Amino acid sequence: MTTAPILIVGAGFAGSTVARKLAEVGGKVHLLDRRTHIAGNAFDELDSHGTLVHRYGPHIFHTNSERVVEFLSRFTEWRPYEHRVLGVVDGKPYPFPINRDTLNQLYGLQLDETGAAAFFERVREPRDPVRTSEDVVLNSVGRDLYEKFFLNYTRKQWGMEPSQLKAGVAARIPVRTNTDDRYFTDTFQAMPLHGYTKMFERMLDHPNITVELGVDFADIRSSGGFDHVVYTGPIDAYFNHCYGPLPYRSLRFEHEHLAGVQQYQPVGTVNYPNDHAYTRITEFKHLTGQPHPGTSIVREYPQAEGDPYYPIPSDENEALFKRYQALAEAEPGVTFVGRLAEYRYYNMDQVVAASLAAARRLIEAWR
Repeated sequence: MTTAPILIVGAGFAGSTVARKLAEVGGKVHLLDRRTHIAGNAFDELDSHGTLVHRYGPHIFHTNSERVVEFLSRFTEWRPYEHRVLGVVDGKPYPFPINRDTLNQLYGLQLDETGAAAFFERVREPRDPVRTSEDVVLNSVGRDLYEKFFLNYTRKQWGMEPSQLKAGVAARIPVRTNTDDRYFTDTFQAMPLHGYTKMFERMLDHPNITVELGVDFADIRSSGGFDHVVYTGPIDAYFNHCYGPLPYRSLRFEHEHLAGVQQYQPVGTVNYPNDHAYTRITEFKHLTGQPHPGTSIVREYPQAEGDPYYPIPSDENEALFKRYQALAEAEPGVTFVGRLAEYRYYNMDQVVAASLAAARRLIEAWR
């Protein structure tokens, strides 16, 4: 193992996972983040009313990876939680993703599973090839459901038409002929029992890890003195946007505490595809199970400017990323990993998996 310190930029899932793995094999790790807290966008804390909230919007953990669960379980106990979502159409809430109950409630039908499959087959608009998110949805559920649940939500969330987004965005959302109303169907679905920040604190509690917060990498990158850099920030920013900025979608969060309200909505998240400037409202007590006489919610307002949250998956953006990726592959002494550094619409478990793999490659190279 190298004896010089390793600089890791970003204290979210990617940076913290790599930091822990390198520290455990003897690496001296210096982890920094421009924010004043660890845990990245998964950061949670007690609000002024004592309710545990996710400061940067809801983070629901789910995975099929035993390796990821095994790693994270070293730093947290878990609270079983299966996320459920409703989508409001014409003032009424319906199960989302779309399932048989959605069809029966929306159209006043009494379909069984075979009937639901036949319904989808009758209304779908076949698309071949399937290239865009619009293609995915029309090919699956047809025009009416597309317009009721997907079209305007996509416009708000991404600031683009579904026909401009790659197919993978809409393909993340299943369509079901049964009555399963869970948003995810992964084998492992749970929340860190004491919150994400506590889990990160334990992950970074190692004598070989030092953490420095409120420091921007751009201000110290020329100082040197590090054997290797693990960079988890926006890849275009690392290269000073030399090919132009990569587009990211940002969010504005409107947090609100409702004193004396035990429960604001029946499920964790309610989507508003066609109403309001916000896309959804999440009530945190569903996620955390925290007993509290009041409740805290957050509304999410997508926007073009602000901190980068979502890489925007389009063919044009992918082509621009490839140019930056070529620079990254030729950059000596730097590993790029994470949603922003790889310009990928990763879930949390995918970030952890990619970071475990990156750490393994580094360890093998040094051995």
